[in-house]
Amino acid sequence: MSKSTSRNTTIQDIAKELNVTAATVSRALNNHPRISEATRQAVAEVADRLNYTRNRVASSLRSGKTNVIGVIIPSAKINFFGSVVHGIETMANERGYNVLIYQSNEDTEYEKKGIQAFLSARVDGILASIAKDTRDISHYLDARDKGVPIVFFDRTNDDTSIPYVVVDDYKGGYLATEHLINQGYKRIAHVSGQQHLKIFAERLRGYKAALKAYKLPFEKELVFAGNVSIESGKEAVKHFLSLPEPPDAIFAVEDFTALGVIKELKENKIRIPEQFGVVGFANEEFDEHITPALTSVDQQTVTMGKEAFNLIMDMINKKVVRNVDNKKVILEPLLQPRASSQR
Repeated sequence: MSKSTSRNTTIQDIAKELNVTAATVSRALNNHPRISEATRQAVAEVADRLNYTRNRVASSLRSGKTNVIGVIIPSAKINFFGSVVHGIETMANERGYNVLIYQSNEDTEYEKKGIQAFLSARVDGILASIAKDTRDISHYLDARDKGVPIVFFDRTNDDTSIPYVVVDDYKGGYLATEHLINQGYKRIAHVSGQQHLKIFAERLRGYKAALKAYKLPFEKELVFAGNVSIESGKEAVKHFLSLPEPPDAIFAVEDFTALGVIKELKENKIRIPEQFGVVGFANEEFDEHITPALTSVDQQTVTMGKEAFNLIMDMINKKVVRNVDNKKVILEPLLQPRASSQR
């Protein structure tokens, strides 16, 4: 029968039951190598029978670790980030870690609040994708200077002192543009994202490189400065259609922008892909469910999450917070051709 008590079971209760020291019980519960398997098993059975619940706060104060990782994402509405978090949580579960998630809503001030919340929770490390409004990352650097390892994923900046996991955005931009060229489109426009974020600058650079490689001219009026939204995709199409010589295809910096592009083209009764080709970036879940299905660049999101977790664990285990080894992981982009660009 289970023992019923009016208070929480302690390590001392387990030790008394087994006639061993509290230190032995503590070592057994923490899988200390000097404790035999038989003792570990006996402690586990008694702990279960007495409904022992470990005091995580006391345990974390003793070990200096909480086994909790904080994750900052720009938006929970974007499936891309949910998929990355899935990869992070898969690895965290395997390693006995819990994950706290904070949504910045693409706002730097919310981002700062998230970091403070994580510091208060004494997380062992922070994984983050920078909000599109964030230009100054000093709040991340301050957290790092307090001894908390930080790893960026997807969105980063040029500060190489923080490790990161990204897709090869330059190559992805090149592949997207090259695909449109190979489908026979002649005037390919680009709806860009905020250029202070490295991923968006690299996609623009890939777009320019593909045009040059195929001897097509780069024209400034064919680049529209968007803000990563459905609305900016619509505005871009209005701009492009007002030109004396409009484009016949658009490579959008990400899929929500591309969705706006498709919506506005339909409003103008322009047939996709016959008259106009569209390619996005991120391979969002909705891509294959809209009409026409959206061609996009897959960023290996689950792998990105797993690699980010591996990087943060490496830093935690080595007790380092600075990227002294210049650690970074760059994943291969994968083009996913669909109806929006295939003539």
